[in-house]
Amino acid sequence: MRNVRILHIRVSIVLSVCAFLLGMAASAETKATALSPVARHGQLRIIGGRLCDAKGDAVQLKGMSSSGLQWFGAIVDEASFTALERDWNCDVIRLALYVGEGGYATHPELMRLVTKGVDLAVKLGMYVIVDWHVLNPGNPNDPVYSGGADFFEAMAKAYGSMPNILYEIMNEPNGSLNWAKDLKPYATKIVSTIRAIDPDNIILIGSGRWSQDVDYAADDPVAGTNLMYTVHFYAGTHGSILRGKISRALAEGAAVFCSEWGTSEASGDGGPFIKESDEWLSFLDDNGISWVNWSLSDKKESSAAFKNLALDATEDGIRIWSADRLSASGAYVRSRMKRIPPE
Repeated sequence: MRNVRILHIRVSIVLSVCAFLLGMAASAETKATALSPVARHGQLRIIGGRLCDAKGDAVQLKGMSSSGLQWFGAIVDEASFTALERDWNCDVIRLALYVGEGGYATHPELMRLVTKGVDLAVKLGMYVIVDWHVLNPGNPNDPVYSGGADFFEAMAKAYGSMPNILYEIMNEPNGSLNWAKDLKPYATKIVSTIRAIDPDNIILIGSGRWSQDVDYAADDPVAGTNLMYTVHFYAGTHGSILRGKISRALAEGAAVFCSEWGTSEASGDGGPFIKESDEWLSFLDDNGISWVNWSLSDKKESSAAFKNLALDATEDGIRIWSADRLSASGAYVRSRMKRIPPE
């Protein structure tokens, strides 16, 4: 009997150890799936025209853009960024620093919101796009944008050693501009400024016609590594013609990143155009193109993600936006960011 009891004890110990080890494995798996975007992917790079992670695996980021920080800077807040990363499964935040239109050129103190946003993204393990928001005037060589090289030099010195940051050096060039004569020389200058300090992080380059002439840029690319060309679309205005231009750019071997898109018309209003948005997101998914939606604001327009920016609900210990705070566009984009298939 004594030997039987000893055997039972030994079996119980073995079973307990096995249960403990299985529990540890399950816990480790849960923690692994809960890793932040940067913890999962690490240093981004371009391989064969595709955005890839530190392991060389293709990666598709999905995220949100602020509206103009001079108007909607309140979104740069730890509780809001946490809700985006935890509740929306947001991989990347884009900080839209308008330069004209009452932006950085006249209010350089907006730099503090940019650095605050980057610091929050780093703390939460998210990627962050620093967007030099060229819009009005549309020529990045205009005197109003003369501080661009100094701005990106400062950002590269502060954050270039971290894998979180992506630099968007001209948002939407527009007007009578030529890629070879106007935009490529500007891009070459800013790329050189950044690369003198930061040799690795992704640089996003806009093109003419509000970052739609991505095929022209692909035909005559800027020299360098880890460069991507941005494309912008609004589902109620742009369709198959622009998708054709993107396909041509990809065929040329260009790496493409959709750093701004909306469910509305190009004006920011009308819609939301859900069917057209589904078609666009399927195209981006099929081609592995990362995307960032416009915008994190409660502006009275269809593309705004919120009816009200206030966080007023709690889930798993974090404050989130309740469903009635979201616009139709915001609810749709959140569902797609959480990888919930369209109905």
